[in-house]
Amino acid sequence: MEEIFKKYSLLKNQNVPRETFVDFERYVSMLSEKNKEINIISKETAKDEVIRNRHIVDSAQIIEFVDLNSSIITDIGSGGGLPGIIVSIMLKNSKSSAKVCMYEKSHHKSTFLRKVSRDLKLNTEVIKQNIFEAQNLESGTIMTRAFKPLPIVIDLVYKNFNSYKNLILFMGKNGEKILEETLKIWDFNFEKKKSITNVDSFLLNIKNIEKK
Repeated sequence: MEEIFKKYSLLKNQNVPRETFVDFERYVSMLSEKNKEINIISKETAKDEVIRNRHIVDSAQIIEFVDLNSSIITDIGSGGGLPGIIVSIMLKNSKSSAKVCMYEKSHHKSTFLRKVSRDLKLNTEVIKQNIFEAQNLESGTIMTRAFKPLPIVIDLVYKNFNSYKNLILFMGKNGEKILEETLKIWDFNFEKKKSITNVDSFLLNIKNIEKK
């Protein structure tokens, strides 16, 4: 077990139960195996020594922004389950009863998400649909990682969700400039947090989106 803890040392301040790390490892194994068949994550970041920090820990760090009192948490464009599966694993070993809804239009990735959810006994719903075609949605937290640029995500949430608590995005090294440009078109409250996995990246927690 100590070996597993070492692999996730960046999460040592997050008070993560040991059962969560065991599930993370099972998911890493399933993700690595599936990645040989279909391209879920890049071959470079699929390497064992990279995958945990680059994908698992990176996704897990958003938990402090997730509204754990919501009944529904939505991952738009979930891909292989980053961050949806990771957040769901963390919720499984907490007192939250929130269900994670994962939108993924790819048949193969949706099938993979369902299998992981079954094997790890996660409280999820996998929706095989293009999120841009879904209307009148309601959610607590909405989250997305490596999906679409900030302005497109903001527009999507504004048009397609009737209600939501907050929106969490992962921003890369051009994030500050993109945020500045987006604020010329949209009004919203936001909070930033430096990424624990990349010095050039930050998390963005957004509320109250309004068009200017």
